[in-house]
Amino acid sequence: MAAKLIALEDARALVLEYAAPLGHETVPLVAALGRVLAEPVSAPFDVPGFDNSSMDGFALRAADSGAGARLRIAGESRAGAPRLEPLAAAEACAISTGAAIPPGADAVVRVEDTRRDRTEVELAVAVEVGASIRHAGDDMRRGSNVLEPGLRLGPAELGVLAALGRAEVSVGVRPRVAVLTTGDEIVEGAAPLGFGEVHNSGSVVIPALVERAGGETVSLAHARDDPVAVSAALREALALADVVVACGGMSVGEHDHVKGALDELGVERRFAGVALKPGRPTLFATRGATLVFGLPGNPVSTLVTFLLFARPALLVAAGEQPQARRAVAKLAEDVDEEPGRVQAVRCRLSLKDDGWWATTTGPQASHVLTSMLAAEAFAMIPAGDGTLGAGTEITIELL
Repeated sequence: MAAKLIALEDARALVLEYAAPLGHETVPLVAALGRVLAEPVSAPFDVPGFDNSSMDGFALRAADSGAGARLRIAGESRAGAPRLEPLAAAEACAISTGAAIPPGADAVVRVEDTRRDRTEVELAVAVEVGASIRHAGDDMRRGSNVLEPGLRLGPAELGVLAALGRAEVSVGVRPRVAVLTTGDEIVEGAAPLGFGEVHNSGSVVIPALVERAGGETVSLAHARDDPVAVSAALREALALADVVVACGGMSVGEHDHVKGALDELGVERRFAGVALKPGRPTLFATRGATLVFGLPGNPVSTLVTFLLFARPALLVAAGEQPQARRAVAKLAEDVDEEPGRVQAVRCRLSLKDDGWWATTTGPQASHVLTSMLAAEAFAMIPAGDGTLGAGTEITIELL
């Protein structure tokens, strides 16, 4: 009798139940892109730290401005070389964008609204107090909370940290991942194919997915369909990694050895088989704090199940809290339901006046890797024995 399949959402919840952050480390700011912030960050000073001009022009007292007013030019304030002497009445200081406002000035008139000679500037307009001035602390106030732990650091976040004078930052430890592909039919690299053989796309796809999820691949191995070889490869992977991802060998055929090898190595299954298409043979197991994912070998099944199960676990391990990015869309075409299993249908999205519409990427069989090209979301088709017609609203998970 076939084992009962676990529901998709139950399986995802179980993975997150066993996933845990791995701690934190301090790294140089230049090496922190894509890492997960592990500390709260507050501003130790105002940013900007001084009032400065948002325009090239002349700093002055607003009370001295007006159409036709002529003011004596009293020096210059430029970025990195501020004027320190206070302005006197009827004086204006030439100023460049970003330069500090000199003492006594309370406004800036744009250079386009002036005409100057060697000693004086004539104004074409009046300006109000505060005109074209960026004030100290406009961006960040001293003592204010700026960044919270759990945030993935992108270019903007790194820019903020740099603006606060940070040269290094505390981030979550990257989970170490061991990737194992299995199968006699697998050929590595660009080696020529014999009849019945295929190139090993998993050895490229999985490390790329690992990196995008915040992990690092510390071991990349391939084992033939031999129980001794599979067991040896898994033993080494378990010794090296926080997370093990094994691709292929997950079914119940006589040449599928991953499950048996994991049992022998003391790895405890949490589920084996998910009510999901593609991805039914997916396995999740643990040994101590080590997480083990057994993914189907078909290329699309590998991608789909990694994104739905392994990626959230890696995010947690790296210190981030994963959140499924879900929305509602309408099907642009009929889609047949699958009895007993949710389908993750690869789709493209288009925005129309009545909301998002999802169009499948073409044939959805688990061996059609090109169905992932340009895919923007999974259309989550509930289990059933009928057909969802075009225009039906469904849940999508954005990729």
